[in-house]
Amino acid sequence: MLPPRSPPAPSHRPLARLARQARNPRRLASMAWLQHAPLPAQRFHRAIYFTLVVVTTLFTMSLLSAAIQDDGISLLELVLLALYTILMLWISASFWTAAIGFVRLMRYRRHVDAAAADSVVRPSEQPGFRTALVMPVYNEDSERVFAGLRAMYESLEATGQQAGFEVFILSDTRDPDIWIQEELLWRRWVADLGEPARVFYRNRVENRARKSGNVADFCRDWGERYRYMIVLDADSIMSGETLVEMVRRMEADARLALLQVPPIPVNRASFFARMLQFAGSLYGRMFAAGLAFWQQDTANFWGHNAILRVRPFAEHCGLPRLPGKEPFGGEILSHDFVEAALLARAGWKVRLAYDLGGSYEEIPPTLIDYAKRDRRWCQGNLQHARLVMARGFKPLSRIHFAMGVMSYAASPLWLLFLVATGIEAYLKSLKSPVYFFGHNALPIWPESYVVEMTTVLWVTLAILFLPKILALMLLATDREEAERFGGLRGASLSVLIESLLSVLLAPVLMLFQSKFVAAILLRTTVGWPAQRRGDHQTGVLEAMRAHGIHTLIAFLTGYLAYVYVQDFFWWFTPVLAGLALSIPVSILTSRTSLGRHAKRAGLFLTPAETEEPDVLTRLDARLTDALPSGPRGGSAQPLWTAAMTEPCLYALHDSMLHDAPSSRRHRHALEGLVLQLQDDGPDSLGLAEKRALLSHREGLRLLHTRLWAGADLPGPGG
Repeated sequence: MLPPRSPPAPSHRPLARLARQARNPRRLASMAWLQHAPLPAQRFHRAIYFTLVVVTTLFTMSLLSAAIQDDGISLLELVLLALYTILMLWISASFWTAAIGFVRLMRYRRHVDAAAADSVVRPSEQPGFRTALVMPVYNEDSERVFAGLRAMYESLEATGQQAGFEVFILSDTRDPDIWIQEELLWRRWVADLGEPARVFYRNRVENRARKSGNVADFCRDWGERYRYMIVLDADSIMSGETLVEMVRRMEADARLALLQVPPIPVNRASFFARMLQFAGSLYGRMFAAGLAFWQQDTANFWGHNAILRVRPFAEHCGLPRLPGKEPFGGEILSHDFVEAALLARAGWKVRLAYDLGGSYEEIPPTLIDYAKRDRRWCQGNLQHARLVMARGFKPLSRIHFAMGVMSYAASPLWLLFLVATGIEAYLKSLKSPVYFFGHNALPIWPESYVVEMTTVLWVTLAILFLPKILALMLLATDREEAERFGGLRGASLSVLIESLLSVLLAPVLMLFQSKFVAAILLRTTVGWPAQRRGDHQTGVLEAMRAHGIHTLIAFLTGYLAYVYVQDFFWWFTPVLAGLALSIPVSILTSRTSLGRHAKRAGLFLTPAETEEPDVLTRLDARLTDALPSGPRGGSAQPLWTAAMTEPCLYALHDSMLHDAPSSRRHRHALEGLVLQLQDDGPDSLGLAEKRALLSHREGLRLLHTRLWAGADLPGPGG
């Protein structure tokens, strides 16, 4: 007898308000929800932070203004000053977040360590309510998905607290073979579990509103059973101790609706990914501590590795459909920022647990995959521009929206700044003295503003690179922690290499993101394809297709700058070098062999590697023991056709389907697909047609009966 695929639905659904919220931003903003003013301490923290950001921006702006006003200020110089001010505001915000995080970790290190050490809940504190581990998936690597969930559940069992948790795999998968494999892996897990079902699976008939719609359906159907839900991504992995501690913290504060735990990148082997994993592990904790300082109870939601209180989420986080067409209208893609803002507006606390570890994710393995992920996120973040000025949101939530927009708008602004700087340099070269003489590495500014321009240069560089030095200083104060990063010497060398590579990669990402923003402004939409997560290497042709235009821009711009503005050319070489070398850099950094060499040399080591957490060890073991592909351990027959012909697979899949009424016309269409499959073979059907056959019991039973009556499927090609 098969275990239940999902728990029984509640008899009534008071949470159905989730789908009936406002249908446009104005109505969404005008709803009169309870608002709580920030505590005085929170206002004090925020006042410190924003004062530092504004003062730094005004200081650098005044220096540049004084430097360019030697003969008055032209329109182009005014544009330069405006762009520089916006960009300095952006990087100053990042700098002071890191600097405050540094001070906070230095000052409160003992407090943070004590909190982390006391994070495990004893068995006597076991809660008597359920928390749902919710993992939405869409055409993902099902073996990785189930291996990660099983590793987390085993880690929970090690704490003795698993009775308070149940697991939901919320599938939006459209690919028929992946769909059947998800069912197989779910069935295998519940059979291995050998206890009353705690693992539930369902595949949605319609993929409405993507991930946010998937979670919304869960809340409508099953949310009343659970006080909390922990939302995961397909590549998420969290330790059992962390999961239990998240619940404990929610129980300790009845007004806390969302607790975000910063995920640390792990498990990728390419040189590019290892570099990002190192940076995320070393710098991430400092930035997270700084964010928690000024965000306080109005923090943000990152979409995964977070725990939410189900009832307030269901009552207040219904997302409207933005008026107009995509890319700025339609469904809200980056829903997490909006959901956090709605909870904060309703008077609930949203916090960032910067001191809580045991939270991990996996990142794209190559530069090109990293850019593709940015393309998916870019449209969603730019949509937030429509909500920045909507009525009713808290000021800090508006800042979160603006920062989300700026995370992608900064790239075209930098590009415009560089173009404007080049034009200004050319115009100045026609009438101004030359700034470079002989072999001088630094420019010789006219005496009237040499101090201002030199200060602008060094202040900008300090703001960009000082956080890396602060992270090393923090590491130097903790010898045990430094050893987890391969020692202070290895970590310092890794920071140096990472900084140099970041200089090369920055202009490439700038052009990628500028292209994405331009495409969206031209009303080009983007789908939400599944992310390529496993390690793979970039080929020459793939690199040339992705970076050929970057190389061409580098040589063309470099030639023009060298011929017409040679003084400017030398200062422009870091940008030109990154673009000119984009093809070989993209290929080399994708190499897993180079990543392994770096690991053996003690470079880019992280605590998750030097002292692998138990949950990651369990994940490795589960991936090694993954179910072989194919219905019978390597059969050449596709899984979706095996679900029609093999009795066991057919029985499993049939049990997962819901009875749905169908018209006579629909039944005839299904029968036509059955005949097409029998006459022309599986390759004659498209993805939607295959799914139609698998989604309806009536057509599936008809086909299964005919095939077992002796009508075999033809092979590929008919």
